Amino acid sequence: MNTLEASWLDQFLKWKVANKGLTTATKEAYERDMKAFLEWLDHGDQRVKTVDEDCIASYVEHLHDSDYRLSTVARAVVAIRQFFAYLVVEAEILAVDPSESIAVPTISDGPPKALTVEQIESLLDSPAGDGPGAHRDRAMLEVLYGCGLRVGELVGLNTDDVDLDGEVPLLRVFGKGQKERVVPLGGQAHLALSQWMSGVGRNTALTLRKGSEQRKAEVAVFLSLAGKRPGTRLSRMGAWKIVRRHGDKVGLGRELTPHVLRHSCATHMLLNGADIRYVQELLGHASIRNTQRYTALREEDLRRRHLQAHPRAEVELVLGKEDV
Repeated sequence: MNTLEASWLDQFLKWKVANKGLTTATKEAYERDMKAFLEWLDHGDQRVKTVDEDCIASYVEHLHDSDYRLSTVARAVVAIRQFFAYLVVEAEILAVDPSESIAVPTISDGPPKALTVEQIESLLDSPAGDGPGAHRDRAMLEVLYGCGLRVGELVGLNTDDVDLDGEVPLLRVFGKGQKERVVPLGGQAHLALSQWMSGVGRNTALTLRKGSEQRKAEVAVFLSLAGKRPGTRLSRMGAWKIVRRHGDKVGLGRELTPHVLRHSCATHMLLNGADIRYVQELLGHASIRNTQRYTALREEDLRRRHLQAHPRAEVELVLGKEDV
């Protein structure tokens, strides 16, 4: 975070205390949340004055992706929205509030939201053509859904982490805390990733950048094809925008984020009978309690199928008057 943005944050917090009665504990929580956001912007070469809605939505996705509690994510979104509202209305530093349409997550005990199989198939068919962009986007979507990766894990993949030629194609993934796990590549994900890495796609992308930045990009699996730094490792925000773009094409809109594909992977596997311990290992959950959030959908589906298939699953109660 640069000096100017740090001063804006300090002014915002002082204004909240003086005018809104912010308690010390809440002020400290807002300060932590905002410093984390501003440092994330700085890491991505973004500035408060130029940030847009997609950038903020990508940060919220990053918080979800990092498995923070929903209440923590909601508090961070509230802090960000109030900070930008202050910069527009009170400080008159910004003309437009880029956070205005960012929804505060609803805290509930329900299972994570997943797409239907039909929606997934429509999304995976979205990247059309044989150009580098189509190959890359198809591989990204197939791997996100097929392997249940976090978006940070996806863009962090290096060529040495990919084994396409083994008897069982595998990815080596580094999750939270750089904890390593091995994830199998399903047939469609394997095909799409092979086409991106061995065909015209990735090789073409590498030629878009010269010198030292090209050498750095040589180890990255997924590369940017446009923007300020084409031919370099795709950023988390860049991946988020690609997913959302294809979601918009098939009518999913704001319903789709990279993390929704991870949720969908887990949900569909459990609905089709996968052992919960295997799903836990696939997703890289440290605790099985995180994976158990998905089992409510499985239990609901089992009950529905039982009612449909078993001749004695449903009982109609008929209450009549007693004979006199």
